[in-house]
Amino acid sequence: MENVALVVGARGVIGTNLVEHLASLPEWKVIGLSRRGGTDVPGRVRHVAVDLLDPDDTRTRLSELTEVTHVFYVAYQDRPSWAELVAPNLAMLVNVVDAIEPVARGLRHVSLMQGYKVYGAHLGPFKTPAREDDPPHLPPEFNVDQQRFLEERQQGKAWTWSALRPSVVGGSALGNPMNLAVAIAVYASMSKELGVPLRFPGKPGAYGSLLELTDAGLLAKATVWAATTPAAANEAFNITNGDLFRWSELWPKLAAWFGLETAPPLRMSLQDVMADKEQVWKQLQATHGLAATSYAEVSSWPFADFVFGWDYDFFADSSKSRRAGFHEYVDTEQMFYRIFADLRRRRIIP
Repeated sequence: MENVALVVGARGVIGTNLVEHLASLPEWKVIGLSRRGGTDVPGRVRHVAVDLLDPDDTRTRLSELTEVTHVFYVAYQDRPSWAELVAPNLAMLVNVVDAIEPVARGLRHVSLMQGYKVYGAHLGPFKTPAREDDPPHLPPEFNVDQQRFLEERQQGKAWTWSALRPSVVGGSALGNPMNLAVAIAVYASMSKELGVPLRFPGKPGAYGSLLELTDAGLLAKATVWAATTPAAANEAFNITNGDLFRWSELWPKLAAWFGLETAPPLRMSLQDVMADKEQVWKQLQATHGLAATSYAEVSSWPFADFVFGWDYDFFADSSKSRRAGFHEYVDTEQMFYRIFADLRRRRIIP
């Protein structure tokens, strides 16, 4: 039976890898939704530009997608405060389900991408390891509202849902506000260009905190697994690389990959210190013959500041997915090297 995936948010770091993974599987056809659209790959991937905050546009654009069997919802809209995130992010999911459910009569699954905000990880020190059945925290929290919507909507329906909860996701997609690996690569490249050591810029306590990350490719595999495995139906799963690290151990190794020395950590906001570095970026591109990538596309400084500010342990228990049958894992150190090498191959960094 052919599977037709509708990837909602196909241009982000998670969506890009998910589209690529699905397109590599012979039993899948892929339709990608995003505000910008994209270039179709004949026979494999079709892109559709849509404003998900506009219910009329969403219904119009999705009205012909009758063959969809699986919805993979990985879209996200950023806002200045946690409370402001709720309305747009819940509305987009509701608009997609409202539009696709009546026309896609063969719909079998809706997959929802979440994160550790469910556990309150963004608010401060939280219980670790976090587990899928941990009690909720005081709202607002759009991840919780989205899951509640799917749970209520699915009652009595033929389709099922799943929720994936990765840690910070590592990938090489550009133009994403939450791409830590790209931020580190650009920060390191500029430090080398300016002749300074690579200093850890986060809070002093963050240098020794215990952390984990999630590789975008691993997450793509887990997302498809959860959407096609009966034992995973109507369940939430933490998805992580499977190892833990501290920046105090990993940071010098990342610096060495770029041929850089380190110096003692120095607390500084990358959003502030990198604000005037666009000319440095352009000079770096000219000197090394790099691709014409805009500074905005590689600037995830607010998110990097956020992650480097975690002066508390940040990890979850991912054994539930293993018990249900997903056994993939990724070495986090090697993940960084692979992402850096890919950025270098694409001439994004020297």
